[in-house]
Amino acid sequence: MSTIIKLLLKEIEKEAQATRNMLNIVPADKYDWRPHPKSMSLMQLTNHIAELPAWISMAFTTDGLDFAANPYESTTLTNTGDILEMFENNYADGRAHLENASEADLEKPWVLRSGEQILADMNKYETVRVSIAQTIHHRAQLGVFLRLLNVAIPGTYGPSADELEQMQAYA
Repeated sequence: MSTIIKLLLKEIEKEAQATRNMLNIVPADKYDWRPHPKSMSLMQLTNHIAELPAWISMAFTTDGLDFAANPYESTTLTNTGDILEMFENNYADGRAHLENASEADLEKPWVLRSGEQILADMNKYETVRVSIAQTIHHRAQLGVFLRLLNVAIPGTYGPSADELEQMQAYA
């Protein structure tokens, strides 16, 4: 297994754990809540986060995605258990595809389009990285949503302000 694949596997595991921690604390009675009319609802956001690891599998099983031929249909799971199950299934499948990939596979082209309009012309490595980056981006959005709902946030790359506050309270 190449060094780059080992590094990607390590990265997706670390990000998956941080994502699990965030998805686990979403209040079930707030799935319809949104901070602004232009924002996704909490349900839409958590479903989207749970879908994103599937892009890793898609990177290795396709040469691209055409939204004109395959319009995006969001998932509408409404409870944390189901959302976590979808996330875990997509993560496990993406991880398996990455484990079985070669460095040469990562160099192959992958195109995101809507009909004739090219939205992104990448290689499969870049597609995997976009999946990881999108997960991090939307997980950060989820953190803001939860903060606005007064939910204590778990740390991602170190302790959160909530965890630090709790540590100081017990010191």
